[in-house]
Parts: sequence; structure tokens; C-alpha cells
Amino acid sequence: MRIEAYTFGSITIDGKTYTSDLKIIGNRIVPNWWRKEGHRLNLEDITDIIEAKPDVLVVGTGYSGLMVVPEKLKATLRTMGIDVIVQPTSEAYKTFNQLEGRNASFAAHLTC
Repeated sequence: MRIEAYTFGSITIDGKTYTSDLKIIGNRIVPNWWRKEGHRLNLEDITDIIEAKPDVLVVGTGYSGLMVVPEKLKATLRTMGIDVIVQPTSEAYKTFNQLEGRNASFAAHLTC
């Protein structure tokens, strides 16, 4: 799965454009992703990713990087064997593409 482009509020993956937050888990896209606390990522927001047991989770924190990924959450994921990369979405999608061929998941906030 390849992310072709990202701009504020829009991301194009394999030729299809999405305009709401989303997750990529394995070979599937989970669109219309909502988080319990909006601009704060919680463990329960990514249970489907955890169940998939990726080696790496790339989190796009939005155009301006406003979504918070608490240090405690990152530490918890690392104890589960999941490396975590947190970047503004404009960088995170490029990082995710570089991980092609690895067992990686992607969780992206598209605005803010």
C-alpha cells in the first residue's frame, strides 16, 4: 500500500483520496477514524492496530502536529514490541512509505 500524496485534510492512497482521519493496518484502510479525546491518542483508539501486531506504528499528528501522543502510550507500545514513530502527517506518510515491505501500520490525523 502506497501513500501518494498528503495535503491538509486530504490523503491519497493507491489512487483513492480520503478526507477524514484514517488508519492503515496490514493491507486494509480503516477510514473515518475517531479518537476518544480528539487531539490525544489513547490506547483504546488503536486496539485494532495492536491486535495486528505490527513491528512499527507510524503516527501522523496532523498538518501542524497538534495531535498528542503521550510518552506513556509510546512506552506501552514499545513493551508490546511495537516501535513508534511520531511525526507531523506531512512527514509521517513519507516515513510509512519508506517502510514498505515491513510489518508497519499507519494512523493519521489529516487536519490541525
